[in-house]
Parts: sequence; structure tokens; C-alpha cells
Amino acid sequence: MFAARCIAVLSSAFFLVYVVLSFAVCSGWRRISTSRYIRTLSPAHRANLLFALRVLPFAAAAAVTAAFILPSFILLEPRAIEEPMSALPLALGACGICVIGFGLGGALAALVRASRLISRWTRHAKAVESQVSVPVLSINRTAPALTAAGILRPKVLLSNAAQFVLNKNELHTALRHEMAHVRRRDNLRKLSLRFVAFPGMQKLETAWLESTEMAADDAAVESIGDALDLAAALIKLSKITSNPRYSLDTGSEELMTAFIHGSAKLINARVERLIQWQDQRLLARPSYWRSYAMGAALVMTFAIAGAFAATYGQLLAQAHTATEWLVR
Repeated sequence: MFAARCIAVLSSAFFLVYVVLSFAVCSGWRRISTSRYIRTLSPAHRANLLFALRVLPFAAAAAVTAAFILPSFILLEPRAIEEPMSALPLALGACGICVIGFGLGGALAALVRASRLISRWTRHAKAVESQVSVPVLSINRTAPALTAAGILRPKVLLSNAAQFVLNKNELHTALRHEMAHVRRRDNLRKLSLRFVAFPGMQKLETAWLESTEMAADDAAVESIGDALDLAAALIKLSKITSNPRYSLDTGSEELMTAFIHGSAKLINARVERLIQWQDQRLLARPSYWRSYAMGAALVMTFAIAGAFAATYGQLLAQAHTATEWLVR
């Protein structure tokens, strides 16, 4: 019974924290992401922020459960007492287990679907010589025209149509775009989003995907010539993949980062950014305040860690009191 009560309490606490924080992120992420400071961030930093916001509810719920609820129950809960549990913690505990189970099932299902698609597309693939550090395979398809696939062993899939319409420079910059996704491990991040799936998060995930595409564009471009080549590649490949019969298979984009991704509005925005490209390294000004901010953040982190260590026992007692109230 002690183990069963422990599982029920842990699952209940995890579910409550997860749901509350998820609703908070759903209602407040747009206000945070459109603030004056956030709008000054580069697409890469903005993508990192949006991803952190998206996984925050699950990560925080897991951290609170592991750091407070579990040790408080093990250390402070009597083992010899047969304490009855009400229906509420049992129901909440079942919901918490279902959240983890559905998340794990969704992630595994997405992984299986992506693996089957990659196997089918690469059945007769041929290796292509390139200057990138991962294998580039030529596939006998029109769509996806160009995509980074795989997590542990990433590869770039290049369609015959893309090879035909892109010149050497355009293909080179497009491959660099896909390599940026590989370096940022965006496919792994997509898999983690399937594990922490929650209703109402679709718009936040779409905003993150758009920022990742902008960030990959920036990483692929080093000069105005590269920017124009990448814009040309976007225009050419968006035209040949615009036909509905060339669309990707259902669910295929879950764990892949296609070069032509998202709505026509996003493609147009990417092209406009590239045409108006300026070297941000030349425009950047020294920002000494960032060094001071990092130092202040480090000092604050140590202060919080010290306060946490000094009051950890009291926090465990309060956590146990809260779980006792929940059980009763």
C-alpha cells in the first residue's frame, strides 16, 4: 500500500503542476514572445526561447515531483499506517499516468511513421557527393524536395527534381540550411514535443517551427550572394512542390525538417528576409550590459541555490503537508 500511495501521490502532483503550467503557457506565451526585448532577439535565440516555453510545463512538473514530492513522501510518510485514499488523488494519479503514457505512445508512433517513410523513400536512393558532414541521398521523388531526416544518424534527402532545378550555388546554400537543422537537433526537439503533447499548444509549436526555419536560413547565409541563392532555391522548390499530388505523406513532417515547410506566407516572409539580407555581425554594437547581465544571473543562481539548500528541509515538510491534504 505504501508503494501504491506513493505512485498515486507522485502522479497526482505531477498532473496538477503540469496542467496548471500548461494553461499558463497557453495563455501567456504570445505576450512573452511579442515583447519588445524578445523581438530584438535573433531567430535562433527566439526559437530556443519558444522551445523552452513549450517544454517548461513538463520539465517543471517532473522537477517538482522528483525534487520535493518524492523525497518528502519517502522520508516523512509513515510506512506502517494503512491510510485510506480518497477518489480525488486516485483520479488525478490516473490522469498523470495517462499523460505520460499517451506522450510516450505518441512519440513512439511518430518515430515509427518517420522510420517507415525514410526506409521507403531511400529504398533505391543513391549517394550524392557534397561538402556537408552527413550523407546526402538522392531519392526518386518530387516531394520532399530537400529535407533533413533521422535523429541518431541524420541524413539529407534530395529529390531528383531539386537536383534538376537548382544550380550549384543554390543547392549548396540549401544544403547548408538543412545542416543547420541537423546541428540544432531540430528533429530530436520535434520528437520531444510529441512526448509532451498538450491541447492548445499548436500555435506555439508553429511559431517555434517558423523561428527554426528563419534561424536555419541565417546559418546558411554568409553574404548577399548566398542570401539571393537561398531565396532562389526557395522560390524554385516551392513551385515544383506546390502541386497537391506532390505533397508530403500524412505525418511525414513530424520528425523531419523539410526545406519547403509551412504556409505560403512563411515562404514569402523567408524570401523577403533573404532579399533584404544584411550582415548582422557588421550591424551589431558592443553590448557590455550582456556581460553584466550574465554575471548578475550567475550571482543570482548561486544565491538561489544557497537559499534552496538552507531551506530544503522546510520545503520538504511543506510539500508533505500539501500531499497529505491532497490525499485526504
